[in-house]
Amino acid sequence: MSGRARLALCAWAATLMVACALLPLVEPATWILQAAFLLAVQTGVGAATRRVPLARPLTVAAQALVTLVLLTVVFAREQAFLGLFPGPDAFVYFADLLQQGTDDIARFAIPAPLSSDGIRLMIIGGVLVIGLAVDTLAVTFRSAAPAGLPLLALYSVAAGLSDGGADWLWFLVAAAGYLLLLLAEGRERLSQWGRVFGGAPRTGGGESTGPVAPVRTGRRIGMAALGVALVVPLALPAMNGGLLDAAGTGVGSGSGGGGTISAVNPLVALRDNLNVDEDRQVLSLQTDDNTDVSSLYLRIVSLDDFDGTTWKPSKRSIRAVPDGAFPTPIGLGADVKRAEIETTVSASGTYAQNWLPMPYPPSGVKISGNWRYEPEGMTLVGDHGQTTRGATYEVKSLEVRPTAEQLAAAPPPSAALEREYTKLPDSLPDVVARTAREVTSGAKNPYEQAVALQDYFALTGGFEYDTSVQVGSGSQAIARFLRDKQGFCVHFSFAMAAMARSLDIPARVAVGFAPGSPQADGSVSVGLKDAHAWPELYFEGVGWTRFEPTPNRGSVPSYTVPDASGSSLPDVTLPSQEASTAPSASPSASESCTAEQKKLEACESEAPAAVPGGGGGGPKWWVALLWALGGLAVLAIPAAPMLWRLRTRAVRLGAHGRSEAGAAARTLAVWQELTDTAWDHGIPPDESQTPRKAAARMVRLGHLDPSAAAAVHRVADAVEQVLYAPRPRPTAGLADDVRQVLGGLRSTVGRGTKLRAVIAPRSTARVVWALSEWWTGVTARAAAARPSLRRPSGQQG
Repeated sequence: MSGRARLALCAWAATLMVACALLPLVEPATWILQAAFLLAVQTGVGAATRRVPLARPLTVAAQALVTLVLLTVVFAREQAFLGLFPGPDAFVYFADLLQQGTDDIARFAIPAPLSSDGIRLMIIGGVLVIGLAVDTLAVTFRSAAPAGLPLLALYSVAAGLSDGGADWLWFLVAAAGYLLLLLAEGRERLSQWGRVFGGAPRTGGGESTGPVAPVRTGRRIGMAALGVALVVPLALPAMNGGLLDAAGTGVGSGSGGGGTISAVNPLVALRDNLNVDEDRQVLSLQTDDNTDVSSLYLRIVSLDDFDGTTWKPSKRSIRAVPDGAFPTPIGLGADVKRAEIETTVSASGTYAQNWLPMPYPPSGVKISGNWRYEPEGMTLVGDHGQTTRGATYEVKSLEVRPTAEQLAAAPPPSAALEREYTKLPDSLPDVVARTAREVTSGAKNPYEQAVALQDYFALTGGFEYDTSVQVGSGSQAIARFLRDKQGFCVHFSFAMAAMARSLDIPARVAVGFAPGSPQADGSVSVGLKDAHAWPELYFEGVGWTRFEPTPNRGSVPSYTVPDASGSSLPDVTLPSQEASTAPSASPSASESCTAEQKKLEACESEAPAAVPGGGGGGPKWWVALLWALGGLAVLAIPAAPMLWRLRTRAVRLGAHGRSEAGAAARTLAVWQELTDTAWDHGIPPDESQTPRKAAARMVRLGHLDPSAAAAVHRVADAVEQVLYAPRPRPTAGLADDVRQVLGGLRSTVGRGTKLRAVIAPRSTARVVWALSEWWTGVTARAAAARPSLRRPSGQQG
């Protein structure tokens, strides 16, 4: 391996070794494999461009361009042209992802979930940017020492965010990577100018054995610096906290009443859970026999802070879990019917959640472990890394049964609560509030406005449930959802909560699980696909009240159904049976189904849902054509050197010419092909030598057998005839000689060299040289023409 190739490999390894310091921050750690592959492609592009060779800025530009394409393919394929080339939409999407990642870093506890595309882009993109800087400094510009600065920046970010569990291990790995890079550079330099100073140890007889290579001294200095870096921190005062310590752990500490929490945003993984191939069970419930499990939602956390980009939890104070009954939920009056139910929840060993899923509102919890209580949202959060993994706990909760009349007669909330839960950012598009006013134009009170909003999304607005739609971010996300009318629970809950706030109705978004599936043993199974989000609106005298705007998900609250008593859900069996016995010639299930039955999901299944984007059976022909052309382009780009080389060889060895000039050109083309064939197999050309000397060099370096050597010399003799003889004699069989030499070269080189000679032949550098010469000629002609253009109009040429 050449010195520069070894240095590039060490730069790749050093970047990855420093990036290992990020492993404790995100789970699972599989991102490091993807980063290693993308970084290897980036490094390989740099090695190939330096081999051509290109100018140093062009090498860096080529690596940067390939890096951008790689990130586009991985993160923004749907927004890119042909899924490969980034355009304005892709860059806007990158900006949204980076903003999302910034928000998630401030909210997630360590380790953060890899399901956040924003965090994944920041980590993998950051590693690639650092890798490009290291490769540029250490390999392209041959200065490995300054390459430690970007490596130090990467390690500093990781160390600042880490909780300090095994910092010494990651420091050792990172330092070893940088030391490896320095030693590789020192070895390459020494291979060029050897030893430089003395001071070598002496032999037993007292005679000096010669000078000591600087690489050995450099190794000693590096190891000494590494030891000092490990020992010195032990003598210094400890410093707790990282760059984002306020939100790094996500919870407070201690057993008292203090501490704050900056909550995890579980929306990041919600869409991934809904789209899993296998609906894995995460929770199992056992509850009272008389409990209506169709309305048993499990609430994890509430999102009450809307900044125009996304909904997120506010920073709240936390305290010890109350020993007895929890306080009465805020706003719940004594005249509202309620029943207490007991639920035993068992979490699977694969479900690790920092927040405790519980029915809302809870009135008491029995659970072991380090859990804290957040009174505003009535939620429990794990402390010191506590999660739900394998936990079993008992929850007492209230089944609140308000009536429509109680909700309609609710008095205004307190000024403080209304001010906090109706805040909207100035960046929210006007279409949100305008649509809310249009939808609720006939409502007489906040309750009727809330029901109208729910019906608009679930029934009358023409919205479709589709989990393939991106969550989206930015101030225009809700406006896009109202326009496209496609989304899943996140879109529906976000939009309804924002529209409710625009009508001065206090609102927030709850995240958790929709009712699970009853099992034969009486338990209820809750799976990943039951992950859900729904809006909660506040009514004085009732408290925070659930609504369900998402079609085909969860259950519609009984207090939003006309003429429902509120004490229990009406019997929906009869309408379903009647619908099932309707004649097949009836217009459609939707026409024979009332709005109330739709709310209660008592209608017969309608025709299969239309494919989002509608309009016909299958993709248009031009879309398929574009995809086919894009696939051919993706395949042709890496195969271009091989295809060019095969075409060039066919032209050179198949050229014919009957005139003397034609025969001479053919002979020179055959010699050019012989030279390029040797170059492809590791014998670079030397234009300063005569054909005879070049042939002898080719035979010697290629270890050719006598027959192949004779073929080389025959071609060389023919070239000398063309160049020097007054009347050159035409030589037959030169193309066969070149093919014989090709076989001889292939028999003497290794498998890797043979494979490279076919897939990535070195002689394709002539294409770049030809383009460079053409560009030089164009610029020279332009420079020559420029003075004549600037000549004054009265001056003659």
